[in-house]
Amino acid sequence: MDQLAAMRAFLRVADTGSFTKAAESLQMPKPTLTKLVQNLETHLHTKLLHRTTRRVQVTSDGAAYYDRVARVLVELDDIDASMSNARACPKGRLRVEAPSSLATLVILPALSEFLQEYPSIQVDLGVSDRPVDMIGDNIDCAVRAGEVTDESMVARHIGEVHAVACATPAYLREHGTPSHPSELEDRHTMVSYFLGGGRQKEFVFAKDAERITVRGRYRAAVNDSNAYLAAGLAGLGIIQVPTFMVQQHLSSGALQPVLCQWISAPKPIYLVYPPNRHLSTRVRVFANWVTELFANHDLIQRRSTLRMGESGLTPLCELMGGLPMPHGAAASEAQVAEEVAQA
Repeated sequence: MDQLAAMRAFLRVADTGSFTKAAESLQMPKPTLTKLVQNLETHLHTKLLHRTTRRVQVTSDGAAYYDRVARVLVELDDIDASMSNARACPKGRLRVEAPSSLATLVILPALSEFLQEYPSIQVDLGVSDRPVDMIGDNIDCAVRAGEVTDESMVARHIGEVHAVACATPAYLREHGTPSHPSELEDRHTMVSYFLGGGRQKEFVFAKDAERITVRGRYRAAVNDSNAYLAAGLAGLGIIQVPTFMVQQHLSSGALQPVLCQWISAPKPIYLVYPPNRHLSTRVRVFANWVTELFANHDLIQRRSTLRMGESGLTPLCELMGGLPMPHGAAASEAQVAEEVAQA
């Protein structure tokens, strides 16, 4: 019996609660994995797993064995990772999840640089705005926008974004330009973004000490950020979207910002990974790379920065390079850079 393989098989079944999922994540035939676990139980003269028709659960003896085996395997992985060759050339499959907008606009355009630096790493990038089962789906790490509500996960802050409300010029000509967020509820149509369970995401605006939450009318709703932007560009209503997604459309005039004196609180971006999973060398190098990517990315950092001045926050519209000022002039790249440098 390959005891190490059997121990890893047992841990994966315990993590996923399924022989099928465990076999898929380890990329081995299910009968092979089942045999490994059975041989391990025979070797230990102990029943480690309680099998039902719906789920596999760890027995009390299995739980105690799991904790000790997990520590042993982490130590073994640390030994392997400490070898100079492993550090010089991390290798293997890296399973990453990211929201569609951040994946398509930030991560994928720069990913070739990472792959060139680490040619032995294979990146499987899952693109979805929906929550995922990181343990069950064997995901190494995930980029997530917004506060991390799962306290069992380790979250590393890598950036933040601001949102801007905007619409097409044709929509604004037909419906008028709102001057206060309250007008969105009865005079305008919004594009809605629905979350899990069909719950609609609210528009949130703030000015000085006033904070307004808007649940307006909508004719169309989507659950993907790229589709949400497409709906806004199609003139289906007003959208509130991260600034990094709409820079080119605001600069070209395809979209026009509205309610510029009202802002939304910045949304943090985190790199999330399971706490009980060894942070392998390939995960470490990716974590460092993506942290640097977000720290220096033009769309995330420069054009989403709000400058504090004597009169408070400068309207977001004035800080977007290439966008028209409220009085019709355009901010130059040098002006924007100077403003951000003072932030």
